[in-house]
Amino acid sequence: MGAQCYVCQTGTKFGNQKCERGKPKYLGGNGRKTTGISRRTFKPNLQSIRIQEGEQALKVRVCVNCIRSGLIVKKVVRAPFTLPEATK
Repeated sequence: MGAQCYVCQTGTKFGNQKCERGKPKYLGGNGRKTTGISRRTFKPNLQSIRIQEGEQALKVRVCVNCIRSGLIVKKVVRAPFTLPEATK
């Protein structure tokens, strides 16, 4: 599936878009009235990043909630023009 998180499998959700008119009662009006309801989609905030999975690195699409919560480990990128440290 295209719009789906690699870690938590969060995908597209469906809901309603509601149009209203009128002034709310707490502001002194007569209340809000619904004038139309139509279908809409809620898509996850997916970012394409390189993650470390075992010995290999994968480029996958992960939602921001998984990135911020620390469920993934980003690929370690070595600085350019540097030699690996010698182990003694």
